[in-house]
Amino acid sequence: EKKDKAEEQTVTQQQTENEWITLFDGTSTKGWRAYNGKELPPGWIAKDGELQFDTELGKEQDYTGGTDIIYGAEEFDNFELYVEWKLPKGGNSGIFYHLKEGYDSPPEVAPEYQLIDDENYASIHDLTDYNLSLGYTDNPEELKPLQQTASDYAMHAADPEGKILHPVGEWNTTRIIFTPDQVEHWLNGKKVVSFVPWDEAWYEKKNSDKWKNSEDYGKFKTGYI
Repeated sequence: EKKDKAEEQTVTQQQTENEWITLFDGTSTKGWRAYNGKELPPGWIAKDGELQFDTELGKEQDYTGGTDIIYGAEEFDNFELYVEWKLPKGGNSGIFYHLKEGYDSPPEVAPEYQLIDDENYASIHDLTDYNLSLGYTDNPEELKPLQQTASDYAMHAADPEGKILHPVGEWNTTRIIFTPDQVEHWLNGKKVVSFVPWDEAWYEKKNSDKWKNSEDYGKFKTGYI
C-alpha cells in the first residue's frame, strides 16, 4: 500500500528480523541529524507530512548549515530501503548507505543512489570543469549516465531503457536492496541497476575512475543511511 506522500519518506527492512522500520513518520525528525553533527542543519524541517529542505535558504551566500543528513539512530548492513521523493528544477541530491562519519563528506566513503534533475541540471549548472577533471572530453557540459538519477554514482549507470523518471515537482519512488550477493536500484517500480558488491568487477570500477584515490570508498559493510 502506498504510504502518505512524504519528501524523502523513508522506510527500511532489517533482513535479520524481516520487519519494516519507519525512518520518517511524516511528523517527527526524531533520529535525523547532520552528518558529523548532533542536530539537523538549518533548513531541514518536517512539514506537510514531508521531510523538506528549504532550497532557497541553501542558496543564500551566508548559509553554513550544510545539506547532508543521516538517520543516526542505528546502522544497517543488509537492507531494503523505500523512499518517496521529489526535486525542484535543477535539484541534486542522493541517498548514501553504509555511511561512516569522520570524513569531510559522504561521497568519499559511501555508495550513492543518485537523485538529480536529469532533464534540466546541466542547463542550469556548469559541469564542464568537473567533467573534464574526470576525463570526460566529449561534451563535458552534459550530465553523464553515471551521474544521472538511480545510478550508483560514478560506478554503475542506470539502464536508460527501463528507467521511468517523473518530471521535477512530481513524486518518484526509489527502492534499494542490498545483500552481499547483489545490489539493486529500483526507480518507479523498475529495476535499473544490478551489481555484485566487492567482486572483481566492482574493484576494477572503483580503482579506475572517480574513486581511485578514495581509499575507504565503499569498503564498509554496515553504516548509516
